[in-house]
Amino acid sequence: MTSDSPRDPGRAPATGRSRRVATWLAAAYGVAVVLVGFWGSPVDAAAGPTLDRVIAIAHRHGAPDGFGYGTVESLSNVVFFVPLGLLVVLVAGARWWWAGAAAGLVVSVGIETGQALFLPARTASVADVLANGLGAVLGAVLGVLALAWAAHRRRH
Repeated sequence: MTSDSPRDPGRAPATGRSRRVATWLAAAYGVAVVLVGFWGSPVDAAAGPTLDRVIAIAHRHGAPDGFGYGTVESLSNVVFFVPLGLLVVLVAGARWWWAGAAAGLVVSVGIETGQALFLPARTASVADVLANGLGAVLGAVLGVLALAWAAHRRRH
């Protein structure tokens, strides 16, 4: 496939509209990331008993023994960082997919470092950085697909 091919996702630029909407959403998302990342105590602390009940129900219905709080937390980290990768691509365009992935790693390392240095009630971890980075990569891929789909629709 050549770079001139209409099926090349790199040829799916962000539009003025996608940039405006994504910029506003990114600002709101950024506030949420700062609040969640630097909250003095784990943000899921109050949900612990409910989460334990949900995990127990999942086990009774066939979830593997390895499925527990750690799995839910890791999946939550992945899901929480999908918007970051997506929004970077919607602002910058499909060719900048790697910046969405890199943003996830940079933001995550910043949060985990801040937690390690300034928030004794929080636990910084490399596993969180990896999960957050994966989420940003998935979001960037979604952004590329969304822009390619939108470009295809504009052509037809």
